[in-house]
Amino acid sequence: MSEKEIALRYGFNPHQKPARIYVDKGTLPFRVLNGAPGYINMLDALNSWQLVKELKEALNLPAAASFKHVSPAGTAVGVPLSDTMKKACFVDDMETSQLMAAYARARGADRVSSYGDFAALSDTVDVATARLINREVSDGVIAPGYEKAALDILKAKKGGKYLVIEIDAAYTPGESEIREVFGIKFEQKRNNAAVTTEMLKNVVTKKNEFPADAVRDLIVTTAAIKYTQSNTIGLGVDGQAIGIGAGQQSRIHCTRLAAEKADRWFLRQHPTVLSIKFKPGVPRAEKNNAIDLYLQERQNRFEKENLAAAMEKVPPPLTYEQKKEWLGKLKGVSLSSDGMIPFRDTIDRAYESGVAYVLQPGGSIRDEDVIKACDAYGMVMAFSGVRLFHH
Repeated sequence: MSEKEIALRYGFNPHQKPARIYVDKGTLPFRVLNGAPGYINMLDALNSWQLVKELKEALNLPAAASFKHVSPAGTAVGVPLSDTMKKACFVDDMETSQLMAAYARARGADRVSSYGDFAALSDTVDVATARLINREVSDGVIAPGYEKAALDILKAKKGGKYLVIEIDAAYTPGESEIREVFGIKFEQKRNNAAVTTEMLKNVVTKKNEFPADAVRDLIVTTAAIKYTQSNTIGLGVDGQAIGIGAGQQSRIHCTRLAAEKADRWFLRQHPTVLSIKFKPGVPRAEKNNAIDLYLQERQNRFEKENLAAAMEKVPPPLTYEQKKEWLGKLKGVSLSSDGMIPFRDTIDRAYESGVAYVLQPGGSIRDEDVIKACDAYGMVMAFSGVRLFHH
């Protein structure tokens, strides 16, 4: 890895040329093995790599992230996939590995948002993972290495233009980071606050035990929100983030967005949804969109026509009662917040989506109200004392 500078296709938008990335000292800690990167590609690559690297170090499990516009659509560690999850993630016909399971989960958290993602993988990419990436709509991948056969698969993607980046896993940046906005330089200490179990020690609720699965899930969701555009709320279960509410100005709006995504993730596993048969030749992306459309409260005439065009037979819509009954089975969900929770409304909405464990910085003048809400629902909550804003 010897280059000091790489020219980019363009900046945020095609008219923003020229564009480049470079270092003043030393060399860039990565190599472009295939394709030509753009500005947003590299922002996604470097943010997502930090996330999966941190997760691997924290949990010693392969980790994956599916990034869009400098925030994760999903992230996960390599927990084995159940038959239901395989079907919900559209991988029931594929060979799996721990790393592939992590990416399938990350990609499956919000399949509509993950369309055209940038994938990040903590470990050397194997053939099973490369095959999954190859059949998804994706713009690029970053990882510390690639098996030769896996690299061959990825190099052939998108007519040979798929972006493949190999990063030096040992690279550690300096303590300070600098950016420029409107011709003015900003400098700050890099956010090196590690996401570890130490954050869970200050339990403030009557219930005070985090089971091992909740510890894992809180680490996953907290690492995810650390690299997500603030304000952010993350919901996670089973070793993966299942709903991320990013970039909202209000904490409750983050919560609603994250919880709605988590609900949609779980509804995709409803037996009626899993039994949908699609017409031959319907692309995977259109299947995702059709399922998302089917789960809406109502569809207009054109949307109904789209469903009929994709599905062999459109099932009757799930009623409010059916959805409520199914969502009532979603339990043991973990919630992490990048900033203090100022009102109990976040807890009230989170409870409706199965949240039982909460991690947040604390420090609101209404902390006692939030604690009382958690106690009323039988939740366990800890104050980390660490804010994790990211912009």
